[in-house]
Amino acid sequence: MSADRLDVLVAGDLFVDLVMSGFASWPPSPGQEVFAERFYKEAGGGAAITACGLAKLGAKAGVLGMVGEVDGQWMLDRLRSNHVNTSLIEQSKREPTAVTVSLSSATERTFLTYMGANRELPAMLQRCASRGEFANARHLHLASAPEPAEAANLFLSIAEQGCSLSVDVGWHPEWLSDARCREALRNVDIFLPNEREAALMTGETEPRRILEAFRKMGIKRVALKLGPGGSALLYDGEIMFCGPVPVQAADTTGAGDCFDAGFLFAWLRGDDPKNCLKTGTICGALSTRSLGGIASFPTRAELEAQR
Repeated sequence: MSADRLDVLVAGDLFVDLVMSGFASWPPSPGQEVFAERFYKEAGGGAAITACGLAKLGAKAGVLGMVGEVDGQWMLDRLRSNHVNTSLIEQSKREPTAVTVSLSSATERTFLTYMGANRELPAMLQRCASRGEFANARHLHLASAPEPAEAANLFLSIAEQGCSLSVDVGWHPEWLSDARCREALRNVDIFLPNEREAALMTGETEPRRILEAFRKMGIKRVALKLGPGGSALLYDGEIMFCGPVPVQAADTTGAGDCFDAGFLFAWLRGDDPKNCLKTGTICGALSTRSLGGIASFPTRAELEAQR
């Protein structure tokens, strides 16, 4: 093993997040304007947020993704300032860095997104698989939805390169509904959906029944994010729950990605499954204390104070 091998390589979409919050109301009809009280620009997307959270807790984390050649330097600088390795980020000559405008309240979010350079991520993942790039990390966290036809082979390639694997594809209904993807998830170490995504996959709405449905599908480990309801976990046949962490939420952008960071940090250091679930829940909750998905992610001291 290389001495500079990463603890976690997070592969996925990267966005410049433009977060607005503090609206008195939503526009009552098209063509009308409302004004935000607060604005925040931050590195966004599951790959950036999860990697920055892991690095803040002390893990050696890197990102694999795409930015624009012309405008990507801001993203690279922001990740490096959070102690994230950017050596596996490539620059697109054809597309700018992706942008998301997030309209956020304490409990809800609306996103307006341009995918930009992220459109080239599937091809990049295949190149990295063929070059053996995943061997540079103990663990790969995939924060994107790979092509359904390629998912099984990609997951197998990751395992062959000596990595454990976790997956959080986000809200991609076609992927979540594809039988090929459900089959591929049987070979994933940890699957991390939220309640809405899991309900689409299983046809169930109650958390225990959702996890029982995943167990019947042959998916061994599922960390289920329940938003203000806390979280639940299927782990090698056992189902367990963690209640919510009280917090005065300002913005829920990236809370699920912060849960992923906390869960994976605890899992990779060998904590028992129940403590991994609690750590993820704490990190997801505390990340909502200010705008964006990175600024309020807890320090190690804040995490330990909650346990």
